[in-house]
Amino acid sequence: MEWGNYSMYADFLLLGLFSDNDFPWLLFALILFVFVISIASNTIMIILIHIDSRLHTPMYYLLSQLSLMDILYISTIVPKMLVDQILGQRAISFAGCTAQHFLYLTLAGAEFFLLGLMSYDRYVAICNPLRYPVLMSRKVCMLIVLAAWLGGSIDGFLLTPVTMQFPFCASREINHFFCEVPALLKLSCTDTSTYETAMYVCCIMMLLIPFSVISASYTRILITVYGMSEAEGRRKAVATCSSHMVVVSLFYGAAMYTYVLPHSYHTPNKDKAVSAFYTILTPLLNPLIYSLRNKDVTGALQKALGKYLSSGSVSTF
Repeated sequence: MEWGNYSMYADFLLLGLFSDNDFPWLLFALILFVFVISIASNTIMIILIHIDSRLHTPMYYLLSQLSLMDILYISTIVPKMLVDQILGQRAISFAGCTAQHFLYLTLAGAEFFLLGLMSYDRYVAICNPLRYPVLMSRKVCMLIVLAAWLGGSIDGFLLTPVTMQFPFCASREINHFFCEVPALLKLSCTDTSTYETAMYVCCIMMLLIPFSVISASYTRILITVYGMSEAEGRRKAVATCSSHMVVVSLFYGAAMYTYVLPHSYHTPNKDKAVSAFYTILTPLLNPLIYSLRNKDVTGALQKALGKYLSSGSVSTF
C-alpha cells in the first residue's frame, strides 16, 4: 500500500537510547549488565519455586508466572537494541515492529492483570487464612494465570492491528528504542486523535480494574492487620504485602505516565527514560524485591547453593 511517496510496509528507524548519550558504550554495558542479571535472577526464582517444596504455594506459583513474564518482556526489547548498537544499525522491518508491538502490549497487559489478581491472594491469606486452601486452590491459581494471559493477549490483538494499519510517512524515524504506541502514532500521516482517545479509555480501564481489585483487597488487609494482637503476625503480613505494593507502584506509575498523562507532560527524552525504567529496570527489580524481603526465598536459595556446593566438594574426591 502506498500513501503519497511512502510505502506503508517500509522499514522503520529506531533512534534508540544511545544516539543522545555522550557515553553510548558505557550505557550499553550498563544495559547489558541489567539484562543479564534480570534474566538470571528471574530464572533462579522460577527454578527455586519449582524445586523447593516449601515454595509450592499459590503465592509463589503466581510469582513464578510474574518472573516468566519479566523474562519474555525484557527479551522482547533489549536484545535487538543491544545487537543494533554492536552492528551500527537502526532499522526494524514493518513485520518486526508489528511483532515487537504485539508482544510488548501482550506481556505488559498480562503483568498488569497478574499484579492486580495477586492482591486477591494476599487478601485471602491474611483475611481468610482458614479458607485459603479452598479459595486459592490449584484450579483458582490456574484461572488467575489464564485470566492474566488472556487479558494481555486481548490487549495486544485489539491495539496492534489498529495501530499498524495507519499510513506512516514523514522520516519513519521512531524517536524511541522500541515500537511503542505513542512514538509510532507520531509518524502517522492521518489524524489519530479518535484512536488515541479510545486507547486512552482502554488504558484507563486496564489500570482501573486491577487497581480497584488492589485497593479493595488492601483496604480489607489493613483493617485485618490493624486488629491483629500478635506483633509477629502483623510484621509478617506487612512485609509480604509491602513487597507487592512496591512492585505495583513502580509498574503502574510508569504506565500511567506513558498512557494517561496529557501530551503536554511528555518529551521524547522523558518518554524514553520512563519506558527504559519499566521495560528494563522493572524486570530486574521484581525478583530482587521479592527475594531480598522474603525469608522463604532466601532460605530456598541457601539450601540450593548448599546442595550444589556439597555435591561439588564430593565430586572432587
